[in-house]
Amino acid sequence: MMLQIQKKLRFNFSITKQALNKSLIAIFAMGLFAVNSSSKDLSTDKNNSLLLKPISQLSDEQYDKFILGKSFFRIPWVEAPSATTARDGLGPLFNANTCASCHPGNGRGNLYNKNGDFSRSLIPKLSIKSNNSKEHKALIEKMGLVPEPSYGNQISINGVHGVNFEAKAGITYEKIQITFPDGEVDTLLKPHYALKQLQYGELHKDSILTFRLAPSLNGIGLLEDISKEDILKNEDEFDRNSDGISGKANYAYSPITKRVELGRFSWKANITSVKHQVADAANNDMGLTTVYYPFDTCTSKQIECKKAPKARDPFDITQERLDAITYYVEKRKTYTAEKTKEYKEGLRIFKQIGCNKCHISSFTTKSGIEIAPFTDLLLHDMGEGLADKRSEFRATGTEWRTAPLWGLALHEKINGKKPRLLHDGRARTFQEAILWHQGEAQNIKESYMNLEKSKREKLLKFLEEV
Repeated sequence: MMLQIQKKLRFNFSITKQALNKSLIAIFAMGLFAVNSSSKDLSTDKNNSLLLKPISQLSDEQYDKFILGKSFFRIPWVEAPSATTARDGLGPLFNANTCASCHPGNGRGNLYNKNGDFSRSLIPKLSIKSNNSKEHKALIEKMGLVPEPSYGNQISINGVHGVNFEAKAGITYEKIQITFPDGEVDTLLKPHYALKQLQYGELHKDSILTFRLAPSLNGIGLLEDISKEDILKNEDEFDRNSDGISGKANYAYSPITKRVELGRFSWKANITSVKHQVADAANNDMGLTTVYYPFDTCTSKQIECKKAPKARDPFDITQERLDAITYYVEKRKTYTAEKTKEYKEGLRIFKQIGCNKCHISSFTTKSGIEIAPFTDLLLHDMGEGLADKRSEFRATGTEWRTAPLWGLALHEKINGKKPRLLHDGRARTFQEAILWHQGEAQNIKESYMNLEKSKREKLLKFLEEV
Protein backbone atom coordinates (compact mmCIF):
# COMPACT_ATOMS: atom_id res chain seq x y z
CA MET A 1 0.00 0.00 0.00
CA MET A 2 2.78 2.47 0.95
CA LEU A 3 4.63 1.61 -2.26
CA GLN A 4 1.54 2.42 -4.32
CA ILE A 5 1.16 5.77 -2.59
CA GLN A 6 4.82 6.67 -3.26
CA LYS A 7 4.46 5.74 -6.94
CA LYS A 8 1.32 7.87 -7.20
CA LEU A 9 3.07 10.86 -5.59
CA ARG A 10 6.04 10.53 -7.93
CA PHE A 11 3.68 10.32 -10.90
CA ASN A 12 1.74 13.42 -9.79
CA PHE A 13 4.99 15.32 -9.15
CA SER A 14 6.20 14.38 -12.64
CA ILE A 15 2.96 15.67 -14.17
CA THR A 16 3.18 18.87 -12.11
CA LYS A 17 6.81 19.40 -13.10
CA GLN A 18 5.98 18.93 -16.78
CA ALA A 19 3.11 21.38 -16.53
CA LEU A 20 5.33 23.90 -14.73
CA ASN A 21 8.01 23.60 -17.40
CA LYS A 22 5.44 24.16 -20.15
CA SER A 23 4.05 27.17 -18.28
CA LEU A 24 7.51 28.70 -17.90
CA ILE A 25 8.21 28.19 -21.59
CA ALA A 26 4.98 29.98 -22.43
CA ILE A 27 5.80 32.84 -20.07
CA PHE A 28 9.25 33.34 -21.60
CA ALA A 29 7.76 33.20 -25.09
CA MET A 30 5.37 36.00 -24.14
CA GLY A 31 8.27 38.11 -22.89
CA LEU A 32 7.02 38.46 -19.31
CA PHE A 33 10.55 37.80 -18.02
CA ALA A 34 12.19 40.07 -20.58
CA VAL A 35 14.87 41.29 -18.16
CA ASN A 36 16.40 37.84 -17.96
CA SER A 37 15.80 36.76 -21.55
CA SER A 38 16.98 39.98 -23.16
CA SER A 39 19.89 40.98 -20.95
CA LYS A 40 22.18 39.08 -23.35
CA ASP A 41 21.45 41.80 -25.91
CA LEU A 42 23.61 44.18 -23.86
CA SER A 43 27.33 43.52 -24.20
CA THR A 44 30.48 44.92 -22.60
CA ASP A 45 32.59 43.49 -25.43
CA LYS A 46 34.58 46.32 -27.04
CA ASN A 47 34.60 44.67 -30.44
CA ASN A 48 34.60 46.47 -33.78
CA SER A 49 31.82 44.19 -35.06
CA LEU A 50 29.59 44.21 -31.97
CA LEU A 51 27.03 46.63 -33.40
CA LEU A 52 26.66 44.45 -36.51
CA LYS A 53 25.45 41.42 -34.55
CA PRO A 54 21.78 40.51 -33.99
CA ILE A 55 20.21 40.33 -30.55
CA SER A 56 19.71 36.94 -28.97
CA GLN A 57 16.89 34.47 -29.51
CA LEU A 58 15.64 35.54 -32.94
CA SER A 59 13.47 32.97 -34.68
CA ASP A 60 14.46 31.77 -38.15
CA GLU A 61 11.90 34.14 -39.68
CA GLN A 62 13.13 37.07 -37.60
CA TYR A 63 16.76 36.32 -38.46
CA ASP A 64 15.91 36.26 -42.18
CA LYS A 65 14.29 39.68 -41.78
CA PHE A 66 17.37 40.94 -39.92
CA ILE A 67 19.69 39.74 -42.71
CA LEU A 68 17.45 41.26 -45.40
CA GLY A 69 17.55 44.63 -43.61
CA LYS A 70 21.30 44.37 -43.12
CA SER A 71 21.84 43.83 -46.86
CA PHE A 72 19.86 46.93 -47.82
CA PHE A 73 21.66 48.90 -45.11
CA ARG A 74 25.16 47.95 -46.27
CA ILE A 75 25.12 47.15 -50.01
CA PRO A 76 25.28 50.22 -52.31
CA TRP A 77 22.24 51.59 -54.08
CA VAL A 78 22.61 52.54 -57.76
CA GLU A 79 21.03 55.15 -59.99
CA ALA A 80 18.08 54.33 -62.23
CA PRO A 81 17.56 52.81 -64.71
CA SER A 82 19.41 49.67 -63.75
CA ALA A 83 19.16 45.91 -64.12
CA THR A 84 19.43 45.81 -60.32
CA THR A 85 15.81 46.83 -59.77
CA ALA A 86 15.89 45.98 -56.07
CA ARG A 87 18.54 48.63 -55.43
CA ASP A 88 18.04 51.29 -58.07
CA GLY A 89 16.65 54.78 -57.49
CA LEU A 90 19.68 56.41 -55.87
CA GLY A 91 19.47 60.20 -56.02
CA PRO A 92 19.20 62.14 -58.28
CA LEU A 93 20.85 64.15 -55.45
CA PHE A 94 22.48 62.28 -52.59
CA ASN A 95 25.26 62.31 -50.01
CA ALA A 96 26.03 58.60 -49.79
CA ASN A 97 24.98 55.41 -51.57
CA THR A 98 24.72 53.26 -48.42
CA CYS A 99 23.50 53.79 -44.87
CA ALA A 100 26.79 52.30 -43.66
CA SER A 101 28.73 55.12 -45.37
CA CYS A 102 27.52 57.56 -42.71
CA HIS A 103 27.41 55.02 -39.86
CA PRO A 104 30.60 52.92 -40.17
CA GLY A 105 30.20 49.73 -38.16
CA ASN A 106 26.79 51.17 -37.13
CA GLY A 107 28.67 53.62 -34.94
CA ARG A 108 29.19 57.37 -35.08
CA GLY A 109 30.33 59.02 -38.30
CA ASN A 110 33.78 60.47 -38.88
CA LEU A 111 34.42 64.15 -39.50
CA TYR A 112 37.12 63.50 -42.10
CA ASN A 113 37.64 60.75 -44.67
CA LYS A 114 40.92 59.01 -45.49
CA ASN A 115 41.86 61.82 -47.90
CA GLY A 116 41.51 64.48 -45.21
CA ASP A 117 38.33 65.93 -46.74
CA PHE A 118 35.04 66.28 -44.87
CA SER A 119 33.37 62.88 -44.91
CA ARG A 120 29.91 61.89 -46.10
CA SER A 121 28.92 61.55 -42.43
CA LEU A 122 28.95 65.35 -42.09
CA ILE A 123 25.70 66.72 -43.47
CA PRO A 124 25.14 70.43 -44.29
CA LYS A 125 21.62 71.46 -43.24
CA LEU A 126 19.74 74.49 -44.58
CA SER A 127 16.62 76.44 -43.73
CA ILE A 128 15.41 80.04 -43.78
CA LYS A 129 13.82 82.23 -41.18
CA SER A 130 10.02 82.04 -41.25
CA ASN A 131 8.09 85.10 -42.42
CA ASN A 132 4.98 83.82 -40.61
CA SER A 133 3.08 83.45 -43.88
CA LYS A 134 0.45 80.74 -44.30
CA GLU A 135 2.83 78.82 -46.57
CA HIS A 136 5.67 78.96 -44.06
CA LYS A 137 3.42 77.92 -41.18
CA ALA A 138 2.25 74.89 -43.18
CA LEU A 139 5.87 73.88 -43.85
CA ILE A 140 6.80 74.25 -40.19
CA GLU A 141 3.81 72.14 -39.16
CA LYS A 142 5.02 69.17 -41.24
CA MET A 143 8.81 69.71 -41.44
CA GLY A 144 9.54 71.79 -38.36
CA LEU A 145 11.29 74.43 -40.51
CA VAL A 146 11.19 76.33 -43.79
CA PRO A 147 13.54 74.87 -46.45
CA GLU A 148 15.88 77.10 -48.46
CA PRO A 149 14.13 77.73 -51.86
CA SER A 150 16.96 76.63 -54.18
CA TYR A 151 18.54 73.81 -52.18
CA GLY A 152 15.89 72.48 -49.81
CA ASN A 153 16.60 71.52 -46.21
CA GLN A 154 19.86 69.65 -46.80
CA ILE A 155 22.86 69.98 -49.10
CA SER A 156 23.69 66.97 -51.30
CA ILE A 157 27.38 66.64 -52.08
CA ASN A 158 26.78 64.14 -54.92
CA GLY A 159 24.54 63.80 -57.96
CA VAL A 160 23.81 61.01 -60.45
CA HIS A 161 25.03 61.21 -64.07
CA GLY A 162 23.90 64.48 -65.63
CA VAL A 163 22.86 66.08 -62.32
CA ASN A 164 25.21 68.50 -60.57
CA PHE A 165 25.85 68.07 -56.87
CA GLU A 166 24.58 71.01 -54.80
CA ALA A 167 27.68 72.19 -52.90
CA LYS A 168 30.60 71.10 -50.73
CA ALA A 169 31.38 71.77 -47.09
CA GLY A 170 33.75 74.66 -46.43
CA ILE A 171 34.19 74.83 -42.65
CA THR A 172 37.17 76.66 -41.17
CA TYR A 173 38.19 76.72 -37.50
CA GLU A 174 39.24 79.45 -35.09
CA LYS A 175 41.32 78.48 -32.06
CA ILE A 176 40.09 79.58 -28.63
CA GLN A 177 42.18 79.03 -25.50
CA ILE A 178 40.51 78.11 -22.22
CA THR A 179 42.43 78.37 -18.92
CA PHE A 180 41.42 76.30 -15.90
CA PRO A 181 41.60 77.64 -12.32
CA ASP A 182 44.63 75.39 -11.70
CA GLY A 183 46.45 76.81 -14.74
CA GLU A 184 45.79 74.02 -17.26
CA VAL A 185 45.18 75.36 -20.77
CA ASP A 186 43.07 73.69 -23.46
CA THR A 187 42.27 74.83 -26.99
CA LEU A 188 38.80 74.73 -28.55
CA LEU A 189 38.07 74.80 -32.27
CA LYS A 190 35.26 77.23 -33.09
CA PRO A 191 33.81 76.37 -36.52
CA HIS A 192 32.88 78.96 -39.11
CA TYR A 193 30.33 77.40 -41.46
CA ALA A 194 30.41 77.91 -45.20
CA LEU A 195 29.54 76.20 -48.46
CA LYS A 196 31.71 76.20 -51.55
CA GLN A 197 31.07 75.36 -55.21
CA LEU A 198 27.37 76.24 -55.06
CA GLN A 199 25.84 74.76 -58.22
CA TYR A 200 22.33 76.24 -58.18
CA GLY A 201 22.86 79.91 -57.42
CA GLU A 202 23.31 81.95 -54.29
CA LEU A 203 21.60 81.10 -51.03
CA HIS A 204 18.52 82.97 -49.85
CA LYS A 205 19.43 86.09 -47.87
CA ASP A 206 17.81 84.67 -44.73
CA SER A 207 19.50 81.29 -44.96
CA ILE A 208 20.51 79.38 -41.85
CA LEU A 209 23.40 76.95 -42.36
CA THR A 210 24.44 74.29 -39.89
CA PHE A 211 26.26 70.96 -39.96
CA ARG A 212 25.34 67.62 -38.39
CA LEU A 213 27.56 64.59 -37.89
CA ALA A 214 25.87 61.18 -38.10
CA PRO A 215 25.35 59.82 -34.55
CA SER A 216 25.98 56.28 -33.33
CA LEU A 217 23.17 53.76 -33.79
CA ASN A 218 24.11 52.01 -30.55
CA GLY A 219 20.98 50.91 -28.69
CA ILE A 220 18.58 52.91 -30.85
CA GLY A 221 15.90 50.22 -30.56
CA LEU A 222 16.15 50.27 -26.77
CA LEU A 223 15.82 54.06 -26.72
CA GLU A 224 12.59 53.68 -28.68
CA ASP A 225 11.42 51.18 -26.06
CA ILE A 226 11.63 53.72 -23.21
CA SER A 227 8.09 54.69 -22.29
CA LYS A 228 6.86 58.18 -23.04
CA GLU A 229 5.94 58.56 -19.38
CA ASP A 230 9.50 57.78 -18.22
CA ILE A 231 10.87 60.41 -20.60
CA LEU A 232 8.36 63.09 -19.65
CA LYS A 233 8.81 62.64 -15.91
CA ASN A 234 12.23 64.28 -16.33
CA GLU A 235 10.77 67.28 -18.15
CA ASP A 236 11.04 70.56 -16.24
CA GLU A 237 10.64 73.20 -18.92
CA PHE A 238 10.25 76.11 -16.51
CA ASP A 239 12.79 74.87 -13.93
CA ARG A 240 10.27 74.58 -11.13
CA ASN A 241 12.79 72.81 -8.91
CA SER A 242 15.30 75.68 -9.41
CA ASP A 243 18.27 73.43 -10.21
CA GLY A 244 19.09 75.35 -13.39
CA ILE A 245 18.13 72.44 -15.67
CA SER A 246 15.03 72.87 -17.85
CA GLY A 247 14.56 69.71 -19.89
CA LYS A 248 11.91 70.14 -22.60
CA ALA A 249 10.31 67.54 -24.85
CA ASN A 250 10.17 68.12 -28.57
CA TYR A 251 7.07 67.08 -30.50
CA ALA A 252 7.30 66.46 -34.22
CA TYR A 253 5.03 65.44 -37.07
CA SER A 254 5.43 61.77 -37.92
CA PRO A 255 4.83 60.76 -41.54
CA ILE A 256 4.43 57.20 -40.23
CA THR A 257 1.45 57.84 -37.93
CA LYS A 258 0.31 61.09 -39.60
CA ARG A 259 0.17 62.86 -36.28
CA VAL A 260 2.37 64.81 -33.85
CA GLU A 261 4.45 62.51 -31.65
CA LEU A 262 7.13 62.80 -28.96
CA GLY A 263 10.52 63.36 -30.61
CA ARG A 264 13.30 60.99 -29.54
CA PHE A 265 15.99 60.93 -32.22
CA SER A 266 18.34 63.24 -34.13
CA TRP A 267 20.27 66.20 -32.73
CA LYS A 268 17.15 68.23 -31.94
CA ALA A 269 14.77 65.34 -31.22
CA ASN A 270 12.74 66.03 -34.37
CA ILE A 271 12.43 62.33 -35.30
CA THR A 272 9.77 60.25 -33.58
CA SER A 273 10.68 56.60 -34.21
CA VAL A 274 13.30 54.32 -35.73
CA LYS A 275 11.19 53.79 -38.86
CA HIS A 276 10.78 57.57 -39.17
CA GLN A 277 14.56 57.92 -38.89
CA VAL A 278 15.23 55.26 -41.54
CA ALA A 279 12.74 56.72 -44.03
CA ASP A 280 13.92 60.30 -43.44
CA ALA A 281 17.60 59.41 -43.88
CA ALA A 282 16.87 57.32 -46.97
CA ASN A 283 15.16 60.28 -48.60
CA ASN A 284 17.44 63.13 -47.54
CA ASP A 285 20.79 61.33 -47.53
CA MET A 286 20.33 58.95 -50.48
CA GLY A 287 17.41 60.36 -52.45
CA LEU A 288 15.39 57.15 -51.97
CA THR A 289 11.62 57.37 -51.93
CA THR A 290 9.20 55.46 -49.70
CA VAL A 291 5.47 55.59 -49.12
CA TYR A 292 6.24 58.12 -46.36
CA TYR A 293 8.56 60.28 -48.47
CA PRO A 294 7.24 59.69 -52.00
CA PHE A 295 9.15 62.46 -53.82
CA ASP A 296 12.77 63.09 -54.76
CA THR A 297 14.45 66.03 -53.01
CA CYS A 298 14.81 68.18 -56.17
CA THR A 299 13.68 71.80 -55.79
CA SER A 300 11.84 73.70 -58.52
CA LYS A 301 15.11 75.36 -59.58
CA GLN A 302 16.93 72.05 -60.11
CA ILE A 303 15.67 71.23 -63.61
CA GLU A 304 18.08 68.39 -64.47
CA CYS A 305 17.35 66.78 -61.13
CA LYS A 306 13.63 66.77 -61.86
CA LYS A 307 14.23 65.32 -65.35
CA ALA A 308 16.49 62.50 -64.18
CA PRO A 309 15.35 58.91 -64.95
CA LYS A 310 13.12 57.28 -62.37
CA ALA A 311 13.18 53.76 -61.01
CA ARG A 312 10.55 51.38 -62.41
CA ASP A 313 8.84 50.74 -59.09
CA PRO A 314 6.53 53.36 -57.55
CA PHE A 315 8.85 53.67 -54.53
CA ASP A 316 12.59 53.05 -54.38
CA ILE A 317 12.22 51.21 -51.06
CA THR A 318 9.19 48.97 -50.75
CA GLN A 319 7.34 48.72 -47.45
CA GLU A 320 8.72 45.21 -46.86
CA ARG A 321 12.30 46.40 -47.34
CA LEU A 322 11.80 49.52 -45.22
CA ASP A 323 10.40 47.34 -42.44
CA ALA A 324 13.41 45.03 -42.77
CA ILE A 325 15.93 47.91 -42.56
CA THR A 326 14.09 49.26 -39.53
CA TYR A 327 14.13 45.81 -37.93
CA TYR A 328 17.87 45.50 -38.55
CA VAL A 329 18.56 48.89 -36.96
CA GLU A 330 16.41 48.03 -33.94
CA LYS A 331 17.52 44.45 -33.31
CA ARG A 332 21.31 44.73 -33.02
CA LYS A 333 23.50 44.15 -30.01
CA THR A 334 24.01 47.18 -27.76
CA TYR A 335 27.26 48.15 -26.11
CA THR A 336 27.16 49.06 -22.43
CA ALA A 337 30.16 49.72 -20.24
CA GLU A 338 31.48 47.14 -17.79
CA LYS A 339 30.84 48.28 -14.21
CA THR A 340 34.45 48.19 -13.04
CA LYS A 341 35.87 49.94 -9.98
CA GLU A 342 37.15 52.73 -12.25
CA TYR A 343 33.73 53.02 -13.90
CA LYS A 344 31.98 53.40 -10.55
CA GLU A 345 34.50 55.99 -9.40
CA GLY A 346 34.08 57.98 -12.61
CA LEU A 347 30.29 57.73 -12.36
CA ARG A 348 30.45 59.11 -8.82
CA ILE A 349 32.33 62.21 -10.06
CA PHE A 350 29.94 62.43 -13.04
CA LYS A 351 27.00 62.62 -10.63
CA GLN A 352 28.86 64.80 -8.12
CA ILE A 353 29.16 67.71 -10.56
CA GLY A 354 25.65 67.19 -11.99
CA CYS A 355 26.26 65.68 -15.46
CA ASN A 356 23.60 63.05 -14.75
CA LYS A 357 20.88 65.70 -14.55
CA CYS A 358 20.71 65.54 -18.36
CA HIS A 359 22.83 62.49 -19.19
CA ILE A 360 20.63 60.14 -17.17
CA SER A 361 22.46 56.92 -16.40
CA SER A 362 19.56 54.53 -15.89
CA PHE A 363 16.27 53.66 -17.55
CA THR A 364 14.18 50.50 -17.62
CA THR A 365 12.55 49.89 -21.01
CA LYS A 366 8.96 48.79 -21.51
CA SER A 367 10.38 45.29 -22.14
CA GLY A 368 11.98 45.35 -18.69
CA ILE A 369 15.59 45.81 -19.79
CA GLU A 370 17.77 48.00 -17.58
CA ILE A 371 19.92 50.31 -19.73
CA ALA A 372 22.46 53.08 -19.19
CA PRO A 373 22.27 55.33 -22.28
CA PHE A 374 23.30 58.56 -20.50
CA THR A 375 20.59 60.72 -22.04
CA ASP A 376 17.16 62.02 -21.07
CA LEU A 377 16.09 62.42 -24.75
CA LEU A 378 14.99 65.97 -23.90
CA LEU A 379 16.00 69.38 -25.24
CA HIS A 380 18.27 71.69 -23.26
CA ASP A 381 19.48 75.23 -23.88
CA MET A 382 23.23 74.86 -24.41
CA GLY A 383 24.00 78.56 -24.84
CA GLU A 384 25.21 80.72 -27.69
CA GLY A 385 28.51 78.90 -28.16
CA LEU A 386 26.75 75.85 -29.61
CA ALA A 387 23.79 77.70 -31.13
CA ASP A 388 23.13 77.14 -34.83
CA LYS A 389 20.05 79.41 -35.14
CA ARG A 390 18.05 76.55 -36.70
CA SER A 391 14.69 75.83 -35.07
CA GLU A 392 13.10 72.40 -35.55
CA PHE A 393 9.52 72.10 -34.31
CA ARG A 394 9.73 73.14 -30.60
CA ALA A 395 13.55 73.14 -30.52
CA THR A 396 15.07 76.61 -30.71
CA GLY A 397 18.47 77.47 -32.17
CA THR A 398 20.21 77.08 -28.80
CA GLU A 399 18.45 73.86 -27.76
CA TRP A 400 19.80 70.37 -28.35
CA ARG A 401 18.67 66.89 -27.39
CA THR A 402 20.97 65.37 -24.76
CA ALA A 403 23.27 63.18 -26.82
CA PRO A 404 23.43 59.53 -25.64
CA LEU A 405 26.97 58.74 -24.52
CA TRP A 406 26.85 54.95 -24.67
CA GLY A 407 28.64 53.29 -27.54
CA LEU A 408 31.25 56.00 -28.09
CA ALA A 409 33.79 53.65 -26.52
CA LEU A 410 33.56 51.52 -29.68
CA HIS A 411 34.47 54.33 -32.07
CA GLU A 412 38.23 53.86 -31.91
CA LYS A 413 37.81 50.09 -32.29
CA ILE A 414 35.69 50.59 -35.41
CA ASN A 415 37.55 53.49 -37.02
CA GLY A 416 41.07 53.40 -35.62
CA LYS A 417 40.77 56.93 -34.26
CA LYS A 418 38.95 58.75 -31.48
CA PRO A 419 35.48 60.20 -32.13
CA ARG A 420 34.87 63.85 -32.98
CA LEU A 421 32.14 65.00 -30.61
CA LEU A 422 29.13 67.34 -30.47
CA HIS A 423 26.65 67.88 -33.30
CA ASP A 424 29.22 69.10 -35.83
CA GLY A 425 32.32 67.22 -34.70
CA ARG A 426 34.13 70.32 -33.45
CA ALA A 427 35.28 68.69 -30.18
CA ARG A 428 38.35 66.45 -30.47
CA THR A 429 38.11 65.19 -26.89
CA PHE A 430 35.54 64.77 -24.15
CA GLN A 431 37.13 67.66 -22.30
CA GLU A 432 36.62 69.96 -25.29
CA ALA A 433 32.99 68.82 -25.48
CA ILE A 434 32.49 69.67 -21.80
CA LEU A 435 34.10 73.09 -22.25
CA TRP A 436 31.58 73.92 -25.00
CA HIS A 437 28.70 73.43 -22.53
CA GLN A 438 27.00 76.71 -21.64
CA GLY A 439 23.41 77.73 -20.96
CA GLU A 440 21.81 75.25 -18.58
CA ALA A 441 25.12 73.40 -18.26
CA GLN A 442 27.27 76.43 -17.41
CA ASN A 443 27.45 75.68 -13.68
CA ILE A 444 28.23 72.02 -14.33
CA LYS A 445 31.04 72.97 -16.71
CA GLU A 446 32.48 75.30 -14.09
CA SER A 447 32.26 72.53 -11.49
CA TYR A 448 34.26 70.31 -13.84
CA MET A 449 36.88 73.01 -14.37
CA ASN A 450 37.24 73.42 -10.60
CA LEU A 451 37.86 69.73 -9.98
CA GLU A 452 41.41 68.78 -9.12
CA LYS A 453 43.20 67.44 -12.18
CA SER A 454 43.26 63.83 -10.96
CA LYS A 455 39.46 63.83 -10.70
CA ARG A 456 39.11 65.41 -14.15
CA GLU A 457 41.28 62.62 -15.54
CA LYS A 458 39.17 59.94 -13.83
CA LEU A 459 35.99 61.47 -15.24
CA LEU A 460 37.43 61.64 -18.75
CA LYS A 461 38.56 58.03 -18.53
CA PHE A 462 35.04 57.08 -17.45
CA LEU A 463 33.53 58.88 -20.46
CA GLU A 464 35.91 57.09 -22.81
CA GLU A 465 34.62 53.74 -21.55
CA VAL A 466 30.87 54.53 -21.59
